[in-house]
Amino acid sequence: MNNWNEQYKNKVCSVEEAIKVVESGDRVVVGHAAGEPIVLLDELVKQKDRLTNVEIVHMVPLRECKYCLLGMEKHFRHNSLFAGAGTRKPIQEGRSDYTPVFFSEIPRLFKENILNVDVALIQLSPPNEDGYLSYGISVDYTMAAAESAKIVIAEVNKQMPRTKGSKIHVSEINYIVETNRNLLEIPLPQITEIEEKIGHYIASLIPDKANLQLGIGAIPDAVLKFLVDKKDLGIHTEMFSDGVVELYENGIITNKYNNLNPGKFTATFLMGTKRLYDFVDENPYVEMRPVDYTNNITVAGRIHNLISINSAIQVDLYGQVCADTLGYQQYSGVGGQVDFVRAASYSPGGKSIIAFPSTNKEKTISRIVTRLNEGACVTTSRFDVHYIVTEYGITDLRGKTVRQRAKELINITHPKFRDQLEKEFKKNF
Repeated sequence: MNNWNEQYKNKVCSVEEAIKVVESGDRVVVGHAAGEPIVLLDELVKQKDRLTNVEIVHMVPLRECKYCLLGMEKHFRHNSLFAGAGTRKPIQEGRSDYTPVFFSEIPRLFKENILNVDVALIQLSPPNEDGYLSYGISVDYTMAAAESAKIVIAEVNKQMPRTKGSKIHVSEINYIVETNRNLLEIPLPQITEIEEKIGHYIASLIPDKANLQLGIGAIPDAVLKFLVDKKDLGIHTEMFSDGVVELYENGIITNKYNNLNPGKFTATFLMGTKRLYDFVDENPYVEMRPVDYTNNITVAGRIHNLISINSAIQVDLYGQVCADTLGYQQYSGVGGQVDFVRAASYSPGGKSIIAFPSTNKEKTISRIVTRLNEGACVTTSRFDVHYIVTEYGITDLRGKTVRQRAKELINITHPKFRDQLEKEFKKNF
C-alpha cells in the first residue's frame, strides 16, 4: 500500500473511458441520495445507444432519473429499493421495478449475491495520506456494493466531505474520475402550525439523555425546535440533516449518553445543505457507518433511551401503519422505519413514535381510517406500533385492546372525521 500514489494516478481516467467498461446485461448499483455520483450516472445515460438491458439499482433519487424516462426501456431497467419523485411514475407504469427490503438488509443482498453486483458507481472524498478515501455522506449500502462489485468506478469529488468511520483504499478501486462540484443539497423545509403542534407533542416524550433516530422533513425539524431545554441528547440514526447542527453548537446534543458510541454522532447517510456538509468534514465526533450497523436491531437496540421518530401515510383503527404506498401505488419504501421501531422496542427506556398530520393538506381526507385503502401495504404492523402522534394529541397503543386502540385513535383524529369514524367503529368493532 506504500505506492498508493502511483496506483491512484494509473487509475485516473476520463468519465467516458470509465463508463465504457459497463456492458449490456450488467447490474449497476449506484451510490445513494446526496452521495449519488451524478457525473458517472449522466455519462452512463449518454452511452445508452451501445447498451441493452442494464439494470440500475438505486435507493432514494434526488434528481430527475433520466434512465427511467420513456424510450429508455430497451437500454435500462431501474430496480428501485425506495421510490422517489423521479421513479414513482415509471414504477406505476411498469417501466421500472420496486424491490421491498428493509434498509438494514440491503448490504446482505449484495454480499450474499442475492443481487450480484457487476459494477458499483460511487462517489468518494479525495484520499488521505495513507491512500484511503472516505465514503463521505453516503456509506449506507454503497460500501457493501463497492466491496461486492466486480468493477468499482469512483467519482472522487474534491467537495465530498471526509467523514470518519468508513473508508476504502485506492487499491480496491478500478477506475477513478476526478471532479470538483457542489454536492446535491436539500433545502430546509417549511414548518407549518400543524407540524409545530406535532413537534411539541413529540418533544414532551423525549427525556434528557435520550438518543434520537430522526429523518428529514418538517416534522423532525419541528421536533428539534422544541428540544432547546433538553440536556445531553444523542444521535444514533440512519440519517440526519441541518437541524441537529445548531443543537450541537448550543450544547443540547452532546452524545455523552450514547452508551454504544460515546460522544459520537452515528449515521449512515446525510442529506442537507452545505452547512451540514461542512460540519461533518473531518469532524472526529461524526461516525458514518454502513446501514447494516446503524439500523441493525441487535446494535441499535442496545442503545439506552433510543427514541425513534417516523411518519405515516395512513394508520387504521387497528394500529396498522402504512408509510410507503398510496393504495396500489408505490410511493416510497420501508427505509429504516421498521428497523428502528423494533430497535426502540428493545432499547432500555426506548420509545417508538409514528407522527403525521391528521389529514391531507386540503383537510379533505383523514389519515386515520377504519381500514387501510385498497391495495395499501402495511409497513409497521399493529404488533410493533407504540406511540401515534397527530396535531390533536398522543396515544400509546402498547397494551391496549383492539377496542381501546380504536377509541384512542379516533380521539386524535381531525374533529370533522370523528363522527364518521365512531359510526364505523360501532359497526365493525
